[in-house]
Parts: sequence; structure tokens; C-alpha cells
Amino acid sequence: MHITVAHISPILSLLAGVLILIMPRLLNLIVAIFLIINGAIGLGLLKWLHL
Repeated sequence: MHITVAHISPILSLLAGVLILIMPRLLNLIVAIFLIINGAIGLGLLKWLHL
């Protein structure tokens, strides 16, 4: 499987969902990190990320 930048958001969503199910107290931290990473990818700030 060839992973591209388009695959990062769904992968992060799955990981965040699993972590929230395991440890619900991490919800705020996980959501904040997810939003920051998605925003950076959307703005093209992570162009160096060529997966």
C-alpha cells in the first residue's frame, strides 16, 4: 500500500478514536493535536511530508 498525505487524516482519525475509547480523558488533547495537524496539512505547511 502506498501511503500519501491524503491517507494521513483517516489514519489519525482511527488512532484518535481508539485512544479515546481506551482513555476518554485524552479527548481534549487528541482533538487539539488532530486539528493542528489537519490544519497544517491543509495549509501546506507540511509539504516535506512525502509519504
